Amino acid sequence: MLLSLVLVALLLSPGSSAASQDQPTIAKDSVQVTAFTNGAYHGSYDTWSWVPQITFRVNGPIASGSQLYVEFTQPGSTPWVKFDCKTEETQQGRWWKTECGGRDIPEDKSTTYTGPVSFAIKMRNELAGGDATLFTGRMKVGKVHSNESGPKAVNKFVYYVDHDWNLPIGYVFLTPDDTRGMKYPRLNVAFWVRGEAVNMQPHLFYQGKEVGKMFYQGEEIGKGSCEAEVENGTTHFVDDSVPQKAKWARVICSLPSVLGWDKTGEAPGMFGPLYVLSANPGDYEFKLLWNNHLARSIKFTAGPDGISDNGIAAANKLGSNRVIVPVQIIGDQDGQWDRAAWKTDAFYGNPLTGFTALQ
Repeated sequence: MLLSLVLVALLLSPGSSAASQDQPTIAKDSVQVTAFTNGAYHGSYDTWSWVPQITFRVNGPIASGSQLYVEFTQPGSTPWVKFDCKTEETQQGRWWKTECGGRDIPEDKSTTYTGPVSFAIKMRNELAGGDATLFTGRMKVGKVHSNESGPKAVNKFVYYVDHDWNLPIGYVFLTPDDTRGMKYPRLNVAFWVRGEAVNMQPHLFYQGKEVGKMFYQGEEIGKGSCEAEVENGTTHFVDDSVPQKAKWARVICSLPSVLGWDKTGEAPGMFGPLYVLSANPGDYEFKLLWNNHLARSIKFTAGPDGISDNGIAAANKLGSNRVIVPVQIIGDQDGQWDRAAWKTDAFYGNPLTGFTALQ
């Protein structure tokens, strides 16, 4: 009975953290800020406005009595809007993810302003008497016309946060197997696209040859797949003329037939051995077909310990177990985007040191 209670407690507790420290930190790649469009402004339904919405993850510890909150500030003003975020006590080595703002902010706090906006993620503890800033950032807010038409739709704009800075930045990482855990970790590659994250096929190459492909009776098994992990889009439909519909998505491609290493000591299953990075050290290239056209190339190196860490994530205190890698963007499916945004705007005004985007 006691063992069952312990297992239930573990399942209900916040997630495991890649970082281990004495003070809470923000996982930088978890911070996602979007604009929540309100269909009114100061009582008028003919003018639309917006308020901020934010999601982020905190690496524990979060002490008892702590309260996360966020402040947003427009240029030349005191904090324009401030709100609390759901918070739970979290032990060191675990993390807590929260989402706040958006529809929970009163409509009278909304604005029609566009341009740079600063924000800060903070945590207060009235029991212990502390108030600390965990993360500061800056975002660019823009607007596009909605899909409504007619004389009353002139000021019905849909608002968005520009995330072009994400496109040149990718991630390579391992995730635990469902049953064998980190003795048998699977390869994952993540990157951003501007537009609809659909119809994607991942492929992995080593020394010019595709690897990680398995077949049984003529059918491919353990086939790689991709899906959106994060979608930063608009809350309302926009005009068809808007490029990529002002939508950005972080995509994770999982390659279940590729392992970082195999420390199980088990014999291969009925389909034969999986491909193991640690047994085949060297340079790899991930290629993505998007809508049947080559759209991404990501290169990384593997060594005896799996994916070789280039140190960029640690140097920039990313706060997660992902290795940061540059992404080559191929073709025009992302439309026109700001290729220099990563230099100043990455991670909301916290650009990476030691990172150079591919041209």
